[in-house]
Amino acid sequence: MTNQIKTAVVGVGRWGIHWLRNILEHPQTQLAAVVEPNQERLAIARKQYNLDESVLLTAHLQQLKEVDKLEAVIVATPATTHYKLISDALRWGYHVLAEKPLTLDSQECEELCQLAEASQRLLMVDHTYLFHPAVESGKNVISSGKLGDLRYGYATRTHLGPVRQDVDALWDLAIHDIAIFNYWLGQSPVQVQATGSVWLQTTSTQIENTPVKDTQTINQNISAFSPLQSSSPKNPNQGLSDLVWLKLIYPNNFQAHIHLCWLNPDKQRRLAIVGSRGNLIFDEMSQDSPLSFLGGEFEVRENQFIPINQSREVIPIETAEPLRRVCDRFVHCIRHNTPVTVSSGWVGTELVKILTALTASLHQGGKSTFLDQNW
Repeated sequence: MTNQIKTAVVGVGRWGIHWLRNILEHPQTQLAAVVEPNQERLAIARKQYNLDESVLLTAHLQQLKEVDKLEAVIVATPATTHYKLISDALRWGYHVLAEKPLTLDSQECEELCQLAEASQRLLMVDHTYLFHPAVESGKNVISSGKLGDLRYGYATRTHLGPVRQDVDALWDLAIHDIAIFNYWLGQSPVQVQATGSVWLQTTSTQIENTPVKDTQTINQNISAFSPLQSSSPKNPNQGLSDLVWLKLIYPNNFQAHIHLCWLNPDKQRRLAIVGSRGNLIFDEMSQDSPLSFLGGEFEVRENQFIPINQSREVIPIETAEPLRRVCDRFVHCIRHNTPVTVSSGWVGTELVKILTALTASLHQGGKSTFLDQNW
C-alpha cells in the first residue's frame, strides 16, 4: 500500500515484540527501524520476522533522525526510560505511542503532554484494556442504564508471578483495573486507600529514605513518594508489596475495591460493577463468556426483601485482538489528524497521579489520600 506510515519500534522485549508484529502486519504502516540496545534481542527480532535489509536495526535512538520520512515511534521500554525517549521523539517531530505507565512521575507526564501539544504531535498510551471488545461493550451496557443505579465495583487480578524487582504489585498490576473503572464510570476517583503485605522481597536496594508527610491532598505529598520505593505499609523503607488491597471512591460515592497479588496460583482477571438491577462482569479468563450480565433486584413485601428478576445474559462481543485495535486507533488519528481521547497522554497522566496517591496511602498504612480534581 502506498503512503504507509513509516514507524519505528523502540524496545523489542516481552511486549515490544508484539508491537513489532502488529506494525509489520498492518496494511497502513511500514516498519522503518527497530531500536534495541540488547543485541541478542535485536538478532532474534531480525530472524523471527525475517526483517528486510531496508529496516534500520540499531542500539541508538539518535539514528532515527537518519530515517527518511519517519512519522511515528512506538516506545516499548521500561517506564523508567520513557521520559527521555518520548521527549526526544516528540522534539524530532514524531507521533508517539508509549507503553503504560506513561512515566513514573506525574510532572514528567504533564510535561510530555504539553510538549506533544506544542509540537502538534500525537501522544498516545497503550492502555490495551481500553480497546478490549468486552470493555468497550461493557461501557455501552452501563451507559444504557441496564444496571440501574450503580452501587459499587470490585476486581481481582492475581497470578503466581511474574515478580517484579523494580516496582511493587500496585504499580505492576493496578493500572489495568483502575483504567477500566474510570472508563466505565466516566469519572476519576477523588479519594483512595491502599494496604499491602510484603513476603518475598523484604528489602530493596532501590529504596530511598524519603520522609512521609501528613497531608490531605495528593498535590502536597506527590513528590515524596515514588513507585521505585518500598510499598510496605509498616515501614516505608522495607520491601516491595506482593499483595495489595485498594479502595477507590468516586465523586458520587461509588466505591471500587481491587485485590492484587503476584503470589497467588489462583489466576484471576475479573472485574465487576454492581447496580440496583444487576451485575456486569468482565471475566477475562472465561473464553466462552468474558462479558455477562447477572440480573437481580429486590421487591419489598411486608418488610421482607424478596429477590426477583434473576437472570443471566451473555453479552456478545466482537472478536478482535486489543493490541491490533490500539494500532488501528493510533494510525487513524495520525492519518486524519484527530486527537486520541480514550487513551491519550492526559489519560495516562491521570492514572499515574492515582497510582502515586495510592502509593502515598500504602506508605501511611492505608491512610486516605485525596486527589485534586483540578488537573
